[in-house]
Amino acid sequence: MFLPDNMRDSNAEAVAEVRRKKAYAQIEQWSTELIPKTIREGVQLSVQEVQCGDPDCSPIDTAIAIMFPAGGRGMMGLPMEAHEVTIDIIKENFPYGDVLEKWSKGEEAEWPPMDMMTDQLPDLRFDVGQKVECRVGPDEVTGWAKGTVAQQWYREQGWAEGSFAPYKIDLDDGRAIFAPGDVDMVIRAQKKGRLREGALPTLAKHRYRYYISFGHLFDVSLKS
Repeated sequence: MFLPDNMRDSNAEAVAEVRRKKAYAQIEQWSTELIPKTIREGVQLSVQEVQCGDPDCSPIDTAIAIMFPAGGRGMMGLPMEAHEVTIDIIKENFPYGDVLEKWSKGEEAEWPPMDMMTDQLPDLRFDVGQKVECRVGPDEVTGWAKGTVAQQWYREQGWAEGSFAPYKIDLDDGRAIFAPGDVDMVIRAQKKGRLREGALPTLAKHRYRYYISFGHLFDVSLKS
């Protein structure tokens, strides 16, 4: 006896859903046990698989949200399906105790820490202290302002996890801005400047999310 294709698909989906829910429950248990007992009471955890539309990243991520009664919350993401997650993987990626303590008090805390995230980011074309010109207006000729790179891989409080601007720039007119992409249409060397030797080309291999100064969010797919 042969089942119609739609029945086979339904059965497969049902089996996958059971496996998924079982994995969610196991991840919640492991995560709860990693939270110190002194701040564990009242904590809520939510585990979900999130589909990634980027062909360069894992097709399915597992997101773990941790919510404390005081209002503090945080999230960690694992680049794999829930059933692939192990206790060791969670331990390697779980927030540190001081981060959990801050969340338990309703305070904000970065996770993963900035140094962990920036260590995985590619080299940029301009060093801190280098003189550059930034596009600040619509005119292709006059819409540029001179300044100095103040920081690489800049981010602001409240930006989504993994969201960076390649540069923070101190303009000569006293303003501080950030460049949403490391491309010549946004930021370029002043005439006497030069690119740092060994830096990646304008476009690199990875994919990152950048905020632009108008408050929108866009993705830049970088290719080697």
